[in-house]
Amino acid sequence: MTKEVYNLWPELNWIENTDLRNKTAKTWELALEKSVLTPADLNRIPFTLLCGPDLKVTFMDHKRSVVHIARDAGQKINDMYHGELTVDMDVLIAGAILADVGKLLEYELDTEGNAVQGNYGKYLRHPFSGVSIAEHAGVPAEVCHIIAAHAGEGDMVKRSTEAYVVHHADFMTFLPFKERLKV
Repeated sequence: MTKEVYNLWPELNWIENTDLRNKTAKTWELALEKSVLTPADLNRIPFTLLCGPDLKVTFMDHKRSVVHIARDAGQKINDMYHGELTVDMDVLIAGAILADVGKLLEYELDTEGNAVQGNYGKYLRHPFSGVSIAEHAGVPAEVCHIIAAHAGEGDMVKRSTEAYVVHHADFMTFLPFKERLKV
């Protein structure tokens, strides 16, 4: 399964800390084992259920773009804020990779192969299930915090710098799609 996870996430190699990289990959392995979704499904289903099954931006397109945007933003913060605001790049990248891992439990496939919210997802949104899976894989608290705080649920807690970066990278690439629905 590790090869499949690295095929989905070549960005895992950006995590310099070997232990954190392995735990991040293990989280995806555990999620895939528990999910009805396969890696092929993740490269085909839309990244959000709000826009319907015809959306061309896949789950993995969106997730990988969030990781790239977060990494680039974190690097700029580290380069330009004279050490007064810093980003732990390994924590940031691991958190961005794991932010939506819980969606693998939240989603199911209908009879036509379209992603829909499953029964599990009606009761537990992906930040909660994502943290649960990550903790099971031994992911440290500072990364679990990003998973927990990246979505609206995070508006109720004090976010770390890394969590702010992932939150904004995620929402800047999601809200424009959501806004198109209101037109």
